Amino acid sequence: MAITTAASRLGTSAFSDTSPVELRPDWAKEDAQGVIRAVYRQVLGNDYIMQSERLKSAESLLCNGSISVREFVRAVAKSDLYKNKFLYNNFQTRVIELNYKHLLGRAPYDESEVIYHLDLYQNEGFEADIDSYIDSVEYQENFGENIVPYYRGFATQTGQKTVGFTRMFRLYRGYANSDRSQLEGNSTRLATELGQNSPSAVIGPSGSNNGWAYRPSKSSKSGATPSKALGGTVAFGGNDNRKAYRVEISAIRQPGYPSVRRSSKAIIVPYKELSATLQRIGRSGGKVASITPASL
Repeated sequence: MAITTAASRLGTSAFSDTSPVELRPDWAKEDAQGVIRAVYRQVLGNDYIMQSERLKSAESLLCNGSISVREFVRAVAKSDLYKNKFLYNNFQTRVIELNYKHLLGRAPYDESEVIYHLDLYQNEGFEADIDSYIDSVEYQENFGENIVPYYRGFATQTGQKTVGFTRMFRLYRGYANSDRSQLEGNSTRLATELGQNSPSAVIGPSGSNNGWAYRPSKSSKSGATPSKALGGTVAFGGNDNRKAYRVEISAIRQPGYPSVRRSSKAIIVPYKELSATLQRIGRSGGKVASITPASL
């Protein structure tokens, strides 16, 4: 099942019909090699890895059953290879975004998560910070000892905040994209949204995504999209700072909504009602085509 109605344009089609990579009890040599490839792809953000850069010792330990998939993930994340690609040349907030993406398969939910890892890195160092992801209850519950981490941030699931869905698209830029070859370079993707405790726009990858690859103006201090809401009015409370989002939805299975493949309805939702609205859409069988800031 497609993650959204725009799965092909957003680059998530590759995850719709695939299962997590797992090293099962009766695994063969070919299975171990598949796990190794999957770990490199996930933990190294789909970046190219040369034969000379491979962690031969850790690979051998996995292939002879001396370590689990989780420990192989730990070895890759703590390696000089990972540090050279993602630690040394990035601002620390960007490093934390990537660690969440690579090791937990999601984006940071709020600023408190970033602050926690900043403090841990400062006080105990990089390796202790990596351990905090891999030894977490969240990692164990979702991946255990033998499942390769994957981008679970695209799926609605128990224990995952709705805001993580939209934020994941700020970190993920397409199946063929590398975390070191994105248009925005080494800059943080989520600092503004996390600092303001606001959701992110769903932004399609660059390329043939006319109307989907939104990028805010560099001169915009607020980072809000200049596009107007498409009709309608929104009632705001006295303490609401007029944040609103345009949500495109389709495939709602209720009377009055035709079943179509493309988006059939757009609504304007105040920020404080966004989470509840997305939950209602999910319960009614709808799919979210896009979520973008709307200025009124």
